[in-house]
Amino acid sequence: MADVKGGRRSYDGSGRQEKARSTRRAIVAAARELLEQSGFTGTSMAAVARRAGVSAESVYKAFGSKAALVKEVFDVTIAGDDEPVPVADRPEVHRIQQEPDARRKMRLYVQGAAERASRSAGIQLVLRNGAEADPAVARLWAQVQDERLAGMTMFARHLAETGCLAAGVDVEYARDVLWTCTAVEVYDLLVHQRGWALTAYADWLDSILSTSLLDPVAGVGSQRP
Repeated sequence: MADVKGGRRSYDGSGRQEKARSTRRAIVAAARELLEQSGFTGTSMAAVARRAGVSAESVYKAFGSKAALVKEVFDVTIAGDDEPVPVADRPEVHRIQQEPDARRKMRLYVQGAAERASRSAGIQLVLRNGAEADPAVARLWAQVQDERLAGMTMFARHLAETGCLAAGVDVEYARDVLWTCTAVEVYDLLVHQRGWALTAYADWLDSILSTSLLDPVAGVGSQRP
């Protein structure tokens, strides 16, 4: 029986909140499909609304601008869901941080990077290709690259602090190698253009990064003095 206080039915907003979240998911999914098909300039908010089965007003109300919608598409695609948890705070990242063996640590990192690339390469290429034609896309692409560089720096610093880096490899060098090898352009060349399987790409990435960055004797519990 519904609760009644003061002669009025108490309001439960959970259903409305879930409906709003479902609508938001539908808009993001529709936007991703259209962006990957038609690019940034070829995708209008009205077209997104039609694909999602909502009004254009609903799209603007939810996101405010086309650039904000595209950024949401990117963030959800990278994370794999729309949960309000930053990638750095997710269980898979904690497993990487807590793994004591350098090579298993790198393998876990590479597996995550390959999975994110397989999900997000399409939308990343949309942003990169649209950056020259539209200032809003250029700003968004620059933001995405800044966030990626910050992530590479954090992982490189973690490798240094846990004694995993080879002699002569500093944080800046490790960051730049990670930044280059995990770039969407490399994924595009090997997987999209050369037809590599995702597992082959991950194996290559693991080999390149481990050989280039890791201390060959780093292992369980190893810490550089």
